[in-house]
Amino acid sequence: MVAPETNALAPLPSSGHTLSRRQALGSLAAGSSALALNACAPTAAGIASAPPPPATAEGAKALLDAVAWNMLALSPEGATSLGVDTGAHADLRSRLTDRSAAGQRAIAAQVRADLARVEAFDASALDHSTRTSFAVIRSAYKTALEGFALPYGDVAVGGYRNTPYVVIQNVGAYLDIPRFLDSDHPIDTAADAEAYLARLAAYPGVLDGETERLKATAAQGVIAPDFLIDKAMVQLKASLAGAQSGGGLVESIARRTKAKGIPGDWEARARTLATGPVVAALGRQVAELTRQRALAKSDAGMWARPGGDAFYAWALKASTTTTLSPEQIHQIGLDELKALHARMDPILRSLGYTQGSVGQRMTALGDDPRFAFPDNDEGRAQIMAFIQKRLDYIRAQMPRAFGKLTRGNVEVRRLPPEEEPGAPGAYGGPGSIDGKIPGRMWINLGTTKLHNKFSLPTLVHHEAIPGHVWQGEYAQTLPLIRSMLAFNAYSEGWALYSETLGDELGAYDGDPVGQLGYLQSIAFRACRLVVDTGLHAKRWTREQAVKWFAETNGSSVAEVAPEVDRYCSWPGQACGYKIGHTEILRQRTRAQAELGKAYDLRSFDDAVVGGGNVPLDVLADNITEYIRTTRA
Repeated sequence: MVAPETNALAPLPSSGHTLSRRQALGSLAAGSSALALNACAPTAAGIASAPPPPATAEGAKALLDAVAWNMLALSPEGATSLGVDTGAHADLRSRLTDRSAAGQRAIAAQVRADLARVEAFDASALDHSTRTSFAVIRSAYKTALEGFALPYGDVAVGGYRNTPYVVIQNVGAYLDIPRFLDSDHPIDTAADAEAYLARLAAYPGVLDGETERLKATAAQGVIAPDFLIDKAMVQLKASLAGAQSGGGLVESIARRTKAKGIPGDWEARARTLATGPVVAALGRQVAELTRQRALAKSDAGMWARPGGDAFYAWALKASTTTTLSPEQIHQIGLDELKALHARMDPILRSLGYTQGSVGQRMTALGDDPRFAFPDNDEGRAQIMAFIQKRLDYIRAQMPRAFGKLTRGNVEVRRLPPEEEPGAPGAYGGPGSIDGKIPGRMWINLGTTKLHNKFSLPTLVHHEAIPGHVWQGEYAQTLPLIRSMLAFNAYSEGWALYSETLGDELGAYDGDPVGQLGYLQSIAFRACRLVVDTGLHAKRWTREQAVKWFAETNGSSVAEVAPEVDRYCSWPGQACGYKIGHTEILRQRTRAQAELGKAYDLRSFDDAVVGGGNVPLDVLADNITEYIRTTRA
């Protein structure tokens, strides 16, 4: 059943609407405001009355394409990052998503209208891949509408970043738009540079739209924890200082137009926008968060917010694509952790670590200077070189795991320094469909203490190959809407399964310390099940969560503290990883049992990535189809 209409007076969710999990992180969550009239997105008026096309393969393609372009018209950054803002859609390159309350109502209306069209289309006689595409839209859009029906928060339509807070340490235009403009918005021609300036001119409207929603949400009693606001304020003030000095917003267009030999007063025009309207809008956002900081409390979880239990229940459903309760997920985490520690214990003993819990022994291993990088620019350079070497290794192993290979077009880049305090250790995602924008593994190098030599290899497998970058390139061979809609449990479950593949492909043969790094990484995700539910359903404090996490997994406080903060601002998201990983392994065991000698790892992996990013029930259907066709 479609969720009921949201109260028109309530602020509706925003960023990340049409974006794959990591594309959103990398850039696509950027938005704008209706205040920038020449750059605002269209409304969804009249869409619902469009009749469904005939139930043929051609009709299905037409409908899938229409749904995709309807959403891209409302989140045009997605078109740029996918490299499809060309030809008839070139106008999208100069626009940004409308993050105001009105803009969010337009997105909810579009989702509702297109879901009705999809549900009216009879795809039952079409091929399995087409039926899967329709199932994906139904699942993503129904879940999103349930989120839009909540009285507050940001809802990711086919994305991962569901949050009750409009602007916080890892959410907001102040982070998204500068990164997007520099990394994904192309500047190859004067028209591209003009489009950049049009988006820069719209940026203050984006910020003001968010600020108004911040005020409306606070009026409902929903204010972020004080420690999150403190982190956000540091980053927001850094963005303000950067805009006041011209900073990256100006430097990016100046550098790139100069490199391309594009004549024009680009730097001066960008500086006028950045130091004027952008600075003023950032200042208004700083003022509002300063006001809210005086009202904020230190309670970390959603249980302490009005309607928080309902928001968390929905967030867990959206993240895991299951109906598991917080109590069930908490227990799954404890059980998975026990099994993983049972595997780690004998390896630790073989290395001479015999005293204390597994967590205590992993802490001791992590303190060993042999596995550390210098905490300076030399250490940062060593990390970048280390990652490249691991990419070369794992890329060479891909023919052993996949029958159909993709490009693995990946670039490793450091996160912008102003973003690092609130960011995870790394993230990644695929580039544009045409390959002109590479996939990226973003690495947090604020301190090298976030990384060590036995944890980095499995991180490369997760973020790049055969993880997010690799998997995303398969999705880009499917209908356009399938490159846009993603499910956290699949995205992160696949990335964690990619770590398992790295182990199975021999990445740690003869390297017990590397094996421990891999197992600790999987255990890290089991800990997330416990910590996320602990914070939001069991009333854990932030300090309690950090302490339990660090001691149990043997991770450093420097690593887990920002992780815990992330779980506070993205309730439920951290639970998708291990739930998805366990389900992919369960489906693999099922395929092995049912196919016997006909089972082949490469064909199984092809079926999982070839089926695209899907909810877990649709994943099971895809594996059922793989088993059926393999037997035939």
